Amino acid sequence: MVDAGGAESVTPRPQELPQMMAAAADGLGSIAIDTTQLNMSVTDPTAWATAMNNLGMVPVGLPGQQLVSDSICVPGFDPGLNMMTGITPINPMIPGLGLVPPPPPTEVAVVKEIIHCKSCTLFPQNPNLPPPSTRERPPGCKTVFVGGLPENATEEIIQEVFEQCGDITAIRKSKKNFCHIRFAEEFMVDKAIYLSGYRMRLGSSTDKKDSGRLHVDFAQARDDFYEWECKQRMRAREERHRRKLEEDRLRPPSPPAIMHYSEHEAALLAEKLKDDSKFSEAITVLLSWIERGEVNRRSANQFYSMVQSANSHVRRLMNEKATHEQEMEEAKENFKNALTGILTQFEQIVAVFNASTRQKAWDHFSKAQRKNIDIWRKHSEELRNAQSEQLMGIRREEEMEMSDDENCDSPTKKIRVDESALAAQAYALKEENDSLRWQLDAYRNEVELLKQEKEQLFRTEENLTKDQQLQFLQQTMQGMQQQLLNIQEELNNKKSELEQAKEEQSHTQALLKVLQEQLKGTKELVETNGHNLEDANEINVLTVALVNQDRENNVEKRSQGLKSEKEALLIGIISTFLHVHPFGANIEYLWSYMQQLDSKISANEIEMLLMRLPRMFKQEFTGVGATLEKRWKLCAFEGIKTT
Repeated sequence: MVDAGGAESVTPRPQELPQMMAAAADGLGSIAIDTTQLNMSVTDPTAWATAMNNLGMVPVGLPGQQLVSDSICVPGFDPGLNMMTGITPINPMIPGLGLVPPPPPTEVAVVKEIIHCKSCTLFPQNPNLPPPSTRERPPGCKTVFVGGLPENATEEIIQEVFEQCGDITAIRKSKKNFCHIRFAEEFMVDKAIYLSGYRMRLGSSTDKKDSGRLHVDFAQARDDFYEWECKQRMRAREERHRRKLEEDRLRPPSPPAIMHYSEHEAALLAEKLKDDSKFSEAITVLLSWIERGEVNRRSANQFYSMVQSANSHVRRLMNEKATHEQEMEEAKENFKNALTGILTQFEQIVAVFNASTRQKAWDHFSKAQRKNIDIWRKHSEELRNAQSEQLMGIRREEEMEMSDDENCDSPTKKIRVDESALAAQAYALKEENDSLRWQLDAYRNEVELLKQEKEQLFRTEENLTKDQQLQFLQQTMQGMQQQLLNIQEELNNKKSELEQAKEEQSHTQALLKVLQEQLKGTKELVETNGHNLEDANEINVLTVALVNQDRENNVEKRSQGLKSEKEALLIGIISTFLHVHPFGANIEYLWSYMQQLDSKISANEIEMLLMRLPRMFKQEFTGVGATLEKRWKLCAFEGIKTT
């Protein structure tokens, strides 16, 4: 067919009609139709309805009917009605509040409608095609990217289309077919994203430069990110402030500050210490003052009186403790009486069960009843035994406490003193306190004099200690010589008497060498302290003479000599120990020292060894009455002096 304009119109076949309808629904920009070839008015609603029917589209969105709500189409719409007016931000996906129509049932897909503007018309994309994709939304996004604009689209047309989504703060249009639009609020971006996929046509033109498919996507802008960061920091500050207020509310109150020491504060504190209700608070202040070092010569009397006041509360506390102990004893007695009553009832219940199990009554019960009675009886006996054991344990504890009370008096009895005696004691303590105050100054002067005397005595004691050390060394050398002679004599006797002492003999010889070296060392020490060799020779001659005298006098007592190398070593150590203790030492003191060298030795062994050698050790009694004490002394040098 050929129309009046000479254009050939092709009638589509039935099988090609669906493809043509889909292409027409996808957009009218791809169909090049010259407006001069149309024999209908552009503004005629009937003609537009006929054209849309021919293209397979529903004739909606024509002039005279409203496609979207007034809040979108009306230019005076204020999308900023949110927090200022108490209305929540408008979400374009909410039905009736944005560009999205009310949602149909879930089974039916959402169908976008045609949107008419003054300068252009927006046609939705084919519903069979997938929805346009978008990138991940940046935080605080207020800017969108709009691509696929018509080449002839101006900034005014873009603003006319997108100002229906909300207030626009800036539009940055490129020479190419895209631009960036920044809105006032974040929720307006969601409305703009809804227009992605629409085909935009300027006026009624079908030129390619006047049409294009819109692609709206999120854009990343530094201004948006900066504002978002500012909001996040503000929220973080508010959160920190809220947490701080919460912590301050839950934090326990701080203890009161301790006042500084002064005579006035000390007088007030002394009065508080006498009051039982304010004692705890006052004692902490007193402790703080003492730890700070407020005690000096001037304030010592005041601090002493405050400490004395604190001591006066000891009796009160002990009385309170005694009262609580008495209450505890009464509670124990009540518990014991109640437990006794419970145990009596248990005995009665068990007696009932025992009477029921006798043949006279037992035969009349059924088998199930007998079983239950038997179970109940066993359970009652177990509970009775447990209660009985608990009661017996309480009685045993009372008996143990009574035995302890017989051995030592209870502290509560000591506290209960007559009031008259306490008053007399308080008066005596007061007089003693006054006298001590007067004597304090005298004692201080005496302390200074004693310090001076102590300095003088310390100088003289240094000289005396040197002389005493020399004397101790001489005595030790003599004792070692005597011990060496005794050990040699005992070793000779052992060699002749015992054949099995060969091994002990080698140890004794080794010990002998050690003692000889010690003897040489003592001799050298004597020579360095100013003694000549003649004095050493005289000492050797004296010791040899003493040994000869002991051999003559103790020929009959050779059988009581030392028996082993261990005893010889013990004699040497004991002799050295008693030399440095000229006033003697008791057997316990000597045993404690020897136990550090040999943990297996006993005090009885040491005492028996000392008693076997009466010429070397003697026992003396010191003290009178309860202070009587037995002490052992070294008497070996007394025989040398007599000779």
